[in-house]
Amino acid sequence: MDYADLDAHAAVTAVWKAESPRLVGSLLRTTRDLDLAEDLAHDALVAALEQWPAHGVPANPGAWLTQVARRRAIDHFRRAQVRVRVEDRLGRDLAEEETAVPDFAAALDHVEDDVLRLMLVSCHPALTPESQVALTLRLLGGLSSKEIARAFMVPEPTVVRRITRAKRALGEQLDPYEVPDGQERARRLPAVLHVIYLIFTEGYAATAGDHWMRSALCDEALRLGRLVVDMFPADAEAHGLLALMELQASRADARVDDDGDPVLLADQDRTAWDQAAIRRGLESLGRALTLPGPGAYSVQAAIAATHARSASMEATDWPRIAGLYDTLAGMTPNPAVRLNRAVAHGMADGPAVGLALVDELVDEPALRENHLLPSVRGDLLAKLERGAEARLEFERAAALARNERERALLLRRAAELA
Repeated sequence: MDYADLDAHAAVTAVWKAESPRLVGSLLRTTRDLDLAEDLAHDALVAALEQWPAHGVPANPGAWLTQVARRRAIDHFRRAQVRVRVEDRLGRDLAEEETAVPDFAAALDHVEDDVLRLMLVSCHPALTPESQVALTLRLLGGLSSKEIARAFMVPEPTVVRRITRAKRALGEQLDPYEVPDGQERARRLPAVLHVIYLIFTEGYAATAGDHWMRSALCDEALRLGRLVVDMFPADAEAHGLLALMELQASRADARVDDDGDPVLLADQDRTAWDQAAIRRGLESLGRALTLPGPGAYSVQAAIAATHARSASMEATDWPRIAGLYDTLAGMTPNPAVRLNRAVAHGMADGPAVGLALVDELVDEPALRENHLLPSVRGDLLAKLERGAEARLEFERAAALARNERERALLLRRAAELA
């Protein structure tokens, strides 16, 4: 990314979003202390906020942050009188980085990509699956506790406790920051895939804030997905997840208008869909289906592929999509999947059928405070020409929505039914 056109504070924000996972991962690799790695990274951020407005944005801002953080690390270990191996290693790394940006993607077989290294460490088997995902989203996705809570459909204090427990559990392990290999790395793969999926999902439809999409998160999830496929070429679900992300990302330019407002699938200009991304997605899906063990990501990719091959909403094979959602609900019977299944059956079998399926979910605790259920219910009621009820559902959904763009869209839909 070119930061030349940004003012110093905007550049700091953009660089931090892009580089903080790599920075923390690099520091963790050397310090073997997660809290210290985060503290050193934040020290570098503070230094950038102090110096860049006065002296300008450096030519290699990511390398600048790394150098500052490494120098702070040397100071820390000197003060603690822990100098021998750690200081030598830090000094050697710093000398190599004085004139060059670190090659984070080199030697993949040894997990030299520090982002992927950090992800594998965060998916340590000593952590619960929920804590693995929460910690990795925090470290790699740059998501706040509130955003993670929305992704998990749990209260924010629950996420804070998970992250705290995860760090404590890692601290109790003999060498928690040693990168696994062989069978142990494969054991951690499902958690890694789940993390990548949630990072992409947050980027594709941001839970909060002023933007409908967070493209940087989608790009990072795709980058990580490609790395994981390179590392696990025989894993069907790695290919399935990459296929799903490529196919979904192909719609990115059509999902927002010139003002940044959401454009629903029915209203999207399908000629603006990225055909190269669709081809990549279909190729990845094809590979997933030739390997043993395709699962939920591959089924979701098949759903996305059906949309990608359709010239319009009317021409979409909705019975096929409904059938795929039936299969997916059997694999992962969580409320969000069942809600999407209701939408698909509403398109395939009529809005009355969809509404009946949605009404089965009204008492689901995970959906009780989520805007998606009243939003879907409002859409189905509108199609049934029950306008007054639909308007109330859209207003309820708007009150629950955390994303400003989505809230505005829901209020517009309610106003149209007034």
